[in-house]
Order: sequence, then C-alpha cells, then structure tokens
Amino acid sequence: MSASDNFFRPCPVLLLCFLIFLISPSHQQDELLNLMQFKSTLKTIPSSQLFDTWTPQNNICNFTGIFCDSDSKLVKEINLSEQNLSGVVSFDSLCSLKSLQKISLGTNYLYGRVSDHLKNCTNLQYLDLGSNSFSGEVPNLSSLSQLEFLNLNRSGFSGSFPWSSLANLTNLTFLSLGDNSFHKSSFPLEILNLDKLYWVYLTNSSIEGQIPEGIGNLTLLENLELSYNDLSGKIPDGIIKLTKLKQLEIYSNGLTGKFPVGFGNLSSLVNFDASSNNLEGDLSELKSLSLIESLQLFENHFSGEIPVEFGDFKFTELSLYRNMFSGSLPQNIGSWAELQYIDVSENMFTGSIPPDMCKKGSMTDLLLLQNNFTGGIPSNYANCLSLQRLRVSNNSLSGVVPSGIWSLPDLEIIDLTLNLFEGPVTSNIGEAKSLAQLFLAYNRFNGQLPQTISEVSSLVAINLSANQFSGDIPAAIGALKKLNTLHLEYNLFSGSLPDSIGSCVSLCEINLAGNSLSGAIPKSLGSLRSLNSLNLSDNSLSGQIPATLSSLRLSLLDLSNNRLSGSIPDSLSIKAFSNSFLGNPDLCSDNFGSLMPCSSDTHTSKDHRTVVLCLIAGVVVLVLSLTCFVYVKFKHNNQDIPVKRLDSWDIKQFHVLSFSEDQVMKALKQENLIGRGSSGNVYRLVLNCGKQLAVKHIIKTDCGDQKSYRSSSAILVKENHRSKEYDAEVTTLSSIRHVNVVKLYCSITSEDSNMLVYEYLTNGSLWDRLHTSQKVKMDWLVRYDIALGAAQGLEYLHHGYDRPVMHRDVKSSNILLDEQMKPKIADFGLAKVLHVNGTKDSSQVVAGTHGYIAPEYAYTTKVTEKSDVYSFGVVLMELVTGKKPVEAEYGENSDIVQWVCSKIRNKTSMIDLVDSSIFEGFKEDAVEVLKIAVHCTSRTPALRPSMRMVVHMLEEAEPCKLTDVVVNSPNEYGRKQGLAN
Repeated sequence: MSASDNFFRPCPVLLLCFLIFLISPSHQQDELLNLMQFKSTLKTIPSSQLFDTWTPQNNICNFTGIFCDSDSKLVKEINLSEQNLSGVVSFDSLCSLKSLQKISLGTNYLYGRVSDHLKNCTNLQYLDLGSNSFSGEVPNLSSLSQLEFLNLNRSGFSGSFPWSSLANLTNLTFLSLGDNSFHKSSFPLEILNLDKLYWVYLTNSSIEGQIPEGIGNLTLLENLELSYNDLSGKIPDGIIKLTKLKQLEIYSNGLTGKFPVGFGNLSSLVNFDASSNNLEGDLSELKSLSLIESLQLFENHFSGEIPVEFGDFKFTELSLYRNMFSGSLPQNIGSWAELQYIDVSENMFTGSIPPDMCKKGSMTDLLLLQNNFTGGIPSNYANCLSLQRLRVSNNSLSGVVPSGIWSLPDLEIIDLTLNLFEGPVTSNIGEAKSLAQLFLAYNRFNGQLPQTISEVSSLVAINLSANQFSGDIPAAIGALKKLNTLHLEYNLFSGSLPDSIGSCVSLCEINLAGNSLSGAIPKSLGSLRSLNSLNLSDNSLSGQIPATLSSLRLSLLDLSNNRLSGSIPDSLSIKAFSNSFLGNPDLCSDNFGSLMPCSSDTHTSKDHRTVVLCLIAGVVVLVLSLTCFVYVKFKHNNQDIPVKRLDSWDIKQFHVLSFSEDQVMKALKQENLIGRGSSGNVYRLVLNCGKQLAVKHIIKTDCGDQKSYRSSSAILVKENHRSKEYDAEVTTLSSIRHVNVVKLYCSITSEDSNMLVYEYLTNGSLWDRLHTSQKVKMDWLVRYDIALGAAQGLEYLHHGYDRPVMHRDVKSSNILLDEQMKPKIADFGLAKVLHVNGTKDSSQVVAGTHGYIAPEYAYTTKVTEKSDVYSFGVVLMELVTGKKPVEAEYGENSDIVQWVCSKIRNKTSMIDLVDSSIFEGFKEDAVEVLKIAVHCTSRTPALRPSMRMVVHMLEEAEPCKLTDVVVNSPNEYGRKQGLAN
C-alpha cells in the first residue's frame, strides 16, 4: 500500500468526532427548545435567580441545575430540588431529552398530573418528585427499566398505585412512596423480587393485611419503614434475614403476637420503632441488639422484665410507656451514651431509679409516671442541667428531694404527685427561671413555702394539696402574673390570705380549703377577671364577704365552714351557690332558707309586707297582661313573629336582671335579627343603659292537630304544656358559670314561645373571624388563647359539673369572641340535650354539623363526650391552617381531618400546613397545636384524650412570647412535640 493510500485512509475516531461535530448543534438546539418549554410552565419566587442563566444565548450546559454528558454535551441530569418552584411539569419536554438519566424536582410546590409522557424517559436512572403537590394517579412505570432511585414520597398522589409496573424495575435500590393517599391494597408482592433494594419507605401508603414472609428476600435492606398502615398479623419470621437493617419502623399498625425467634439476628439495628400496635411477650429477643440507640415500643402489650443487657446499650431515646413491664430497670441503663429521654410510664416497674441516666448531661425528659418505683430521687439528678421535664408521679418514692432539683435552670415541670416525699421546698427554687408547673400533691412535704417562689415568674400552675406545708402563704405571691391555678388545699397554712393575690391576673382556680387561714377575704380577689373557681372552705376566715366578688364569673364558689358574718351580696345569692355558705353562723341571707334572714322585722310587719308585696305583684301582673295583649295585637297586625299566647309568661332569672320581659319582646324585630341557628333565631337587645344582650327565640306554631317549630330543629317537646325535661335542662344550663361559657341571664317561657337571654359578644364567632367577609388577621398568640380558652370551657362542661354535659355541636361558629377576643362556648346543648318525648336520652340522636361530626356516628348513635373532643380537634385544625372543615381542595367525600392526616407525617410537612399569615417565628408553636388536633381526631374514640388532657397539652404548648416587638395595625389583633406524658 502506498503512502498516499495510508494518508487518505479514514480514521474511525476522527470520523466519529466529525459526525458529533455535525450533529451536536442540531441536537443541542432541540434540547434548548425542550428546556425552554419545560421552563415556560414553571414559576419561582420573585427574588430567585434560578432561571437567569436559562436564555437562548447561553449554552444549555451552563443552565443552573443542568448537567451535561462530558462527551455528547447533551443533558444528562436536571437537579432543581428545593428551589421554590411551582407549576405543572412538562414531562413531554423533559422526556424528549434522549440522554436524560436524572430528574430531581423534589421539595417544591409542583402540582397537576404527572402525564403518561414519563414513560418516554427510558434512560432514567434517578427520579425524585417527592414533597410536592401533584394530583391524580401515578402513571405506569414499566418502561423505566433502568431506574435505580424512585422517590414519590409526600407528593399528593392518589388513586391506585401501579404496583405491577415495579416488577420491571429490577435495578431499583431506593424506593420511597409513602405519605400519599393511595387506594387500599395488600402488601405489593412485586417489591419482594427487587433484591437490590437497600431503602424502602412505604409509611402511610394504605397497605393492609399481613407483611409477607418474602420480605426476607430483600437481604440488602438497611431501612424499612411500613408505619401508619393497616398491617395486621404477626411480624414475619423472614424478617430475621435482614441482617443489614439499621432502621426498622412499623409503628401505628395492628400487628400482633411476639417478636419472631431469631429477631436478635438484626444486629445492625440502630433505630427500632414498633410502637402503637398490639404486640405482646417479653423483650428477650432484643437483648443482643447492642447497637440500638433509639427504641420505641410504647402502647403495646409487652410484659416481663427488661433484659439486663439493656444496661450496656448506648440508648439516646427509650420509650416503653403503656405496657405491662415489671421488675426493675438495669441500674446502669443510660450511662454509656447521651441519653436524651426515657419514658417508661404506666407500667409495673419496681425498684429504684437508675442513678446515671444523665451522666452525659444530655437528658431532657425523665418520665416514670404510674409505676411502683421505690427509694428516693438519686442526688446525681440535681446536677442534670439539661433536664426539662421531671415526672415521677404515682409511685412509692420517698425521702427528701435533692435541693439542687428545685433550682435546675431549664426545668419546666416538676411532677412528684402521689408519692411519699417529705422535707421542704428549698429557697433556691427562686432560681428555676423556666419552671411552669409545680405538682407536689399528696405527699408529706412540710415546712414553710419559701418566699422566693414568688420570683419564679414563669409559673403557670401550682398544686401542693394534701401535704403538711405550714406558715404563711408568701406575701409576694402577686408577682406570679402567669399563674393560672393555685391549689394549696389540705395543708397547715395559717395567717391571712395575702392581699397581693389579687395581682395574679391570670388566675382561674384558687383552692385553699382545709387550712388554718384567718382574717378577712381580700377585696382584691374581685379584680381577678379570669377567676372561675374559688374555694376557701374549712378555714377560719372572718369578716364580711367582699362586694367585689360580685363582679366575678364563678362556676364554683365555696366559702363554707369559716367565721364569716354579715349579708351575702345579692349577685352571689343564687341557687347555684346555695350550699356555698354553710357553716358560717353569722352570715345572713333572705334568699337561702339554710341561713338566718338578714331582716329582724316582727311577725306583724312581715304580714304587712306580705300584703304590700301581693298588691304590687297584682299590679305587675295586670300591667304585664296588658302589655302582652298589646304586643300580641301589634305582632299579629305586622305579621312578624307569630306568638299565639302571651298571657302566661314564666320568667326564670339566673343573675340579677336590669331589664324586663317587655324590653326583650320589643327586641324581636327583623331589624334586630343577628343570626339564625339550629335552635332558633337570635336577636340583639340594646338596653337603655347601652348594655347589649342576645335573645334566642324559639317558637312553637300549630300545624293541623300537631305542633311544629319555626326553628330548623324540633327542640321542644311536642305537647300542650312545657315539659319537665325542658325545665330541668334550662336549670342545668343556668347553673353553668365559667369564664369561657356564654352567660345565660334568664329564660322566658310561655305555651307558644320560649326565649333565652344571653350576654352579647361583640366580635361575633370564630367562624366569622376566620372564614367570612368579617375575617381579620389574627396572630398566633390570639389563636392560641382562643384554643386554650375554648378548651377550658369544654373541660368544665365535661368534668367540672356534677354530671358531664355534652355539647354535641362544637364548631367555630359556636365559639363566640368578646371585645378582647376571649372565647366563650355558645349554643351548647339546649337543642341537643333535651329528651325526645320524655323517653330517650338525647345522646342517641345524631347531632352536629358536617365536617365536625365524629366518625362513630356512622355506626352508633350512643356517643360520649369524646365526640365533642373530635369536633374540638377540627376547630384546632381551623385555627392552625386557616381552612374550613370542608373545602373542594380536599377532594370528594373528604374533610379537613382526612386532608391533614394524609399530608402530615413529619414536622417539616406540618409546618407547610400552618396558615401562611402566621408569623414565621410562631409556626413551630402552631405545629404543636396541630399535633394535639390530630390526637383529638383519632378515628377510635378511646384513643382521643379527655378535654382535661387537651387543656393540659395546650398549656404545655404555650408559645414563647416575643418581647419588645410592637405591631400597629388597625385590623390586626396582636397579641414542643412533647413525649407521651
């Protein structure tokens, strides 16, 4: 061959390069067009510079988030995760990029459907669409046979998932599909053949039935999460083959049985959570899991003793509460690592408290409630500066509490209730600057309460009842401005009640019964506008009852068994307080037969007075009859409100009245109508003095031979005379006195018409302020106060009365707001608690409002107060999210509860649900209340907390108030996840 032949012989490499040179410009132009089309459907925040480089003049390989193949210069990866992107993704454009191997669009605000064009991305190895707001079903994925990474977690998908298409994705190593509203299905068997998987996340994926034995095929698994599903049956034996597992989460299912034999083979396990199931047996299979750091087994049926090997584990989190464990805790438990919390409450543990659980100085929560622990609190814990919650109530602990405990700087709650502790509360308690709750009831503490307790300005609740404290109540107690409850009953306190107590402006409950207090009742108590309960019984108090107490809205008042004298103020001389003054020989009242009358008239003068009163009564009756006649005639002629008979009005007053029934009747005009409820129309009444009242009018009208009703609910007994049940229930409602329940002044009743006169709330309902044209911007502090106040009102209805009162129509429109945006429960039971035909209890009548009705109404009408708890949980969701209980965006036949529960499974996602108008610094606090709402709306009534517990949880979720920040706006009202216990 000649040299010239060699010269002209084509070089394969050069030829390939030449062809790439010729082709590449055309392909890059196509890819540019596809990328620009993809960009055109997306938006980002105004301040973002993400797409500044996406211009036709720029090389596509220089676009932000675009990575090209080094040889072909074609798009290989698109990485635009966490870029605040919104809009519909053009998968038609993306999947026209022939060399595309990676799409990463996770954690954005993308929406719309994922189109079938996704099937054209046949070279795709990595697909991340997680944490978005897509809709509709996931398309068939069979063609993506090269896929190794698939993340669709918390993306808004619904409908049926194409599980069968996973069979072709044999290269998958990472699979995350959880937290989507898929249709229910059994465990997808296709997954069991994907033997390259090391990560499986199927939490909250609507999977039901048993975990298959074939799970053991996935021997490379390091992470397996199947929580929040409807899984049942036993943990399969095959799971013991997953020896590389580092994290196993199967909590909140219906799993039963014991841990399979050989479970200890999972020797790599670091985090294990099987809480909230129905598992049983002992923990002997776990004793070889020496690498475990976080163990969550709470709310099961485990029993037996804790393996001694646990004492050598490097736990950082240990939660075993609500089981049936017994025996003692290993004394060296928690001493080898930075243990952050331990909760073994509600078991049957015995023995002493392990001494070294805070050895590394990281413990925040020591929760040992309701066991049989003995001995004292180890002195080591006096140096546990990180401790925030110390709760060891309801045990058999004894001895003196180490002095340093009282002054721990971060401690928020000390709960030592129901033990055998003794000795004093030491004066260094004044250094406990974070202490909010001090619960020492039912122990043997003694000595004087130190004056320095008044320096703990963060205190919200004090309960020292049933101890042996003595001496004076600290004179400077008025410095505790946040104090909500003060229980010092059944101790040995003496001296006078400090006048400064009137400066505790947040006090709702005071109980000082059963001490040796003397002197006068301080007039300053009358300035406690939030005071709801006052018990000073069984002391040696003297002097007159201060008239200032008349201004309080008390649901409980007990001044019995003292040495009080003089007359009882008129506003306190009501039936509800008929036993509140017994045992005071020198007290007098003309209203209570159990006390001596305040008048000393002779028998003759009494007879004379009786005659005069009868004459006056006759004149009043005559005037009223004429008034009623004129009123009926006028109303008949104007055809406004048809009242058949007004000659037999029966007025029952429950407070001192400054108006007559004539004024009430004159208010029943169309121009005064302010609302229509399920139990009647509501009118506004303005008195001559300017005070406003609300009048609910319920009318019975004749219809043939039967009676009908002008309100939307038949709430009165259909008979010719007022029912005994009606009288009984109105009497019940009239005796309810709580700062968070609307005050009922009186009832006015005739054969044809019934009226209830309530206080008038100027700011309307919570519904109005959240959802209507009257909506105002409310910051989180206002919303929190509304939530807590409404909860306290419901708590009183359920627990503070002599029998539970079920509201049965709790909703935001029945929570009214006064001029200071303080909440009051309204419309709470008249239409719902009356008996039907005098035979059946109204709790068997389905009641409530769509969106608030508890799910148990679907299978029973015999409901309990837990139905109110569910409805209140919906109200909490309204407050946190700003959304209505039923909205189109939730989907057909869905409500806010289902929507929230499908969206939130971790704290980040919960923050996304908080109303955007809430200041960023308070969103974490709002998330804590949202967690309480989720607890309240559990589908199973037994799993819902009581309203007493709801109040407690809300108090623990009190937001940290910012200081030195003033926001002036004419339309703005300015104002942690805990462990199980």
